[in-house]
Amino acid sequence: MSQKIKVFLSYAHEDEAMKERLDKNLVMLKRSDQVEVWEDRKMIAGLEWDQSITKALAEADIILLLVSTDFNNSEYIWNKELKTALERHEKNEARVIPVILRTCDWSQSPYAKLQALPTGAKPISSFADADAAYTDIAKGIRMVVDYMLSQKNK
Repeated sequence: MSQKIKVFLSYAHEDEAMKERLDKNLVMLKRSDQVEVWEDRKMIAGLEWDQSITKALAEADIILLLVSTDFNNSEYIWNKELKTALERHEKNEARVIPVILRTCDWSQSPYAKLQALPTGAKPISSFADADAAYTDIAKGIRMVVDYMLSQKNK
């Protein structure tokens, strides 16, 4: 394997539990050594958080936007992470994937034009079986990772 796909998780801290659950569902991609997942909780003491986030965002191949009302209300996400993510997406430097955590109005957001997960952009919180939603997301991300790795190995 030439290089791992770097995945960046952009989320509101109010959605910490859902972010953790999503991260756990990416275990097979991690164990197959195909992806490396980065999120701000992995920063060690003494690092400058803004600088660390900016660096990780600039290096990411896939940027997951964990969408909720809290995500949309975060000034830091809106002005820093989302702006950079969408700029990199437009330049084909990274793939941005909205992951709809909880029901909210995101139809007028700058990322509304992007294909979202779970399938059909149905919020995870609206699934009777949340495991089914997380599995659908993991499979969707695996498809993108497989595609990106196939392009890197050409």
